[in-house]
Amino acid sequence: MQKKVSPYERVKLARNAKRPGSDDFIAALFEDFFEIRGDRAYSDDNAVICGIARFNGAPVSVAAICKGRTIEARIKRNFGMAQPDGYRKFLRCLAQAVKFRRPLITFIDTPGAYPGKSAEERGQGQAIAECLYQMSAAPIPIISIVIGEGGSGGAIALGVADRLIMLENAVLSVLSPEGFASILWKDSARAAEASDVMKLTAADLLEYKIADYLIQEPDGGAGEAPELVINRVGELIKSELTELLKLSETQLLNDRYRKYRLIGTSDGEVCLD
Repeated sequence: MQKKVSPYERVKLARNAKRPGSDDFIAALFEDFFEIRGDRAYSDDNAVICGIARFNGAPVSVAAICKGRTIEARIKRNFGMAQPDGYRKFLRCLAQAVKFRRPLITFIDTPGAYPGKSAEERGQGQAIAECLYQMSAAPIPIISIVIGEGGSGGAIALGVADRLIMLENAVLSVLSPEGFASILWKDSARAAEASDVMKLTAADLLEYKIADYLIQEPDGGAGEAPELVINRVGELIKSELTELLKLSETQLLNDRYRKYRLIGTSDGEVCLD
């Protein structure tokens, strides 16, 4: 495990273009991936990838927010900032997974949902809220992996899961450190200081029982040995999916409810009624 890496250094590693992206994980871990496109209402959002595939020979549904790595790919993917159309495409994928009882695997790498006027006009907040609602009640195993940035509701929209996995240098927060510093201190240059107090690293999220697993990266980040990191993710997905598939729908939903109700509690007790 890396030593003496500051939170803001981890933010920069999470943003590093050398890191494997969501499309790299999909290509390496899944077979016969068939992508579905469009939200059947407005457009196809390239920031969100959805489809069906096989994982270790078994059918699964796969969804991801993808940034792209080259400048051309990042422009195509809108730098990983999804529009309402992307979240509604994900809802199509989720509905298919529920209908055919396929486990759902999601990959998250986004600075946040697209904040532009056009997205707001088409119901950005409603689309994200619908994702949270439908994921919370989906009677199928759901595993989410934060592989880079996990920014605000744009990330959580694909992250209401039975197991939340984070790479060691991934981050998950309500907004970027620069945005936090701009709001709190009116100075985005204090982003490193903001990172220290935001508790946004994978280790922080694991300590607060928001994340369930942390996957170690080599020194210098996942981009230094992408195959190693991708294989570690694949092995953990395999073992956790095996356990989740043993649960009844009732137990799966009760466990998911308990997981999220316990976040922020001090005594570890929650009423399920």
